[in-house]
Amino acid sequence: MPETKIAADKRTEFGKGAARRLRRDHKVPAVLYGHGTDPVHISLPGHELMLALRQSNVLLTIDVDGKSQLALPKQVQRDPIKGFLEHVDLILVRRGEKVTVDVDVRHVGEPGPDTLLVVEANTVSLEAEATNIPDYIEVSVEGMVAGDQIHAGNLELPDGATLAVEPDTLVINVTNAPTVEEVESELADAEAEVGAEHEAPADEAEQADGEQGGDAAEQ
Repeated sequence: MPETKIAADKRTEFGKGAARRLRRDHKVPAVLYGHGTDPVHISLPGHELMLALRQSNVLLTIDVDGKSQLALPKQVQRDPIKGFLEHVDLILVRRGEKVTVDVDVRHVGEPGPDTLLVVEANTVSLEAEATNIPDYIEVSVEGMVAGDQIHAGNLELPDGATLAVEPDTLVINVTNAPTVEEVESELADAEAEVGAEHEAPADEAEQADGEQGGDAAEQ
């Protein structure tokens, strides 16, 4: 795994106002912590950080006051609408230290005809050296038939990495593809259910009108 170097500045101002000013200057507020040390509040260049975070579990070399420290992103907060980075938590790591991370699982190839590939887990939890975290784990589904499954224990892991989940955790499941009749039947059931939901309020409204009319007649 390549390391990405980023120069950071220590933060002396805090609060929402200070964070907004940093973002206007295209910087991202962050905190660096771990190994029993006091948290260090820093700011990072927004564009460089955004590019680095495109890679999952990216290993960052943070330069602060002439001192370099290795860190992994622990929590990334983004604006829910615009998507820009709002805040990043970074956890300190050391070379040779093992960490637990979620790694993407990517499948290649095509299963057999008349099958449906169901991805039960997009990631798998691994324990690996902080400086040797795999970008992803590749698994072939070529020619798999209905009933075939791939569990976490079947994955080929890189040297030094071990599973941090149960080996029987289901990752890939291959089933029979639904027939045209089954798809049409499910669609009809769904449409009928939606229609019933839409009709219910109208029926209730008619009943309410009837009751109101009856009340008026009695009066």
